[in-house]
Amino acid sequence: MMPGFFHTGCRVVRRFLALVLLIVIAVGAVAAWWLQAPLPVRADVPAGQPLELEIEPGTTPRSVARAVVRSGMATDADVLFLWFRLSGKDREIKAGNYEIPQGTSPYALLQKLVRGEEALRAVTLVEGWTFRQVRQALARAEQLKPDTQGLSDADIMERLGRAGVPAEGRFFPDTYTYAKGSSDIAVLRRALHAMDRRLDAAWAQRAPDTPLQSADQALILASIVEKETGRAEDRAQIAGVFSNRLRVGMLLQTDPTVIYGLGEKFDGNLRKRDLQSDTPWNTYTRVGLPPTPIAMPGKAALLAAVQPAPTKALYFVARGDGSSHFSSTLQDHNRAVNRYQRGQK
Repeated sequence: MMPGFFHTGCRVVRRFLALVLLIVIAVGAVAAWWLQAPLPVRADVPAGQPLELEIEPGTTPRSVARAVVRSGMATDADVLFLWFRLSGKDREIKAGNYEIPQGTSPYALLQKLVRGEEALRAVTLVEGWTFRQVRQALARAEQLKPDTQGLSDADIMERLGRAGVPAEGRFFPDTYTYAKGSSDIAVLRRALHAMDRRLDAAWAQRAPDTPLQSADQALILASIVEKETGRAEDRAQIAGVFSNRLRVGMLLQTDPTVIYGLGEKFDGNLRKRDLQSDTPWNTYTRVGLPPTPIAMPGKAALLAAVQPAPTKALYFVARGDGSSHFSSTLQDHNRAVNRYQRGQK
């Protein structure tokens, strides 16, 4: 072979390799740009509106890519699927309900799907609410599946594995997040287990001289303390009054239990005849704790019930400013009632 021909052939090969390298670099640069560039949306999608993407369990990566396009992305599903495959994470995409903000890049989209960053909503259950109020809040909650609709309270507790246990007071008041399309039963189950943990923890810290016989009794007393407390600093003292009454066998005589027993009959005005009408929750006519909680107690009320303030008080009356006045004798209590509720000196 002639030397000139050899050198010419080497130059051709080098140029060819250089061209291939340039093509590879160009393709890589385009791919890198595409991965970070915002995915376009169809013209019929309102500006700024997130795209809703639902991925069922068992959906293949190719079907996920097609679902992304159906949600409103104006891109090629095959190209998107190719990116999923080349990333090596195509089998890590998680099922769920997602909201994809407009302007999301292919890279950010895959990260969201792999991490399972579903569209979350939240519902807040408030301290002192009854179970009826809890059910109303769940019914109003955005994008929460109403699986409890049409079920009785007893049916719900059976679904939760607590057949025969009253629903009242059994759910911990807190803010619960949930994925769009979740069941309200799932939210209730989390709140139920949260109360189990809080109640167990409180009962483990009970005072050695508590008159309470069980964690369930602690829950009942805590619910009364929750409804009777106008100021947080009074909780332990109020719990102390009720604990003292339980020890000596006095009637608890607490209005919130009577109101609870009246149910929907209560019109906002508690009358003398209501205090005299016997129900299982009327602590003016029945000694001891009522048969169930009357509301959801929070953590502070649970702790107050099991660790009441050391006090000799047997009575308390509202001052009108949210606080309470405590008395150890009926004579002192009557004077306090005259002063704070009847306007007498």
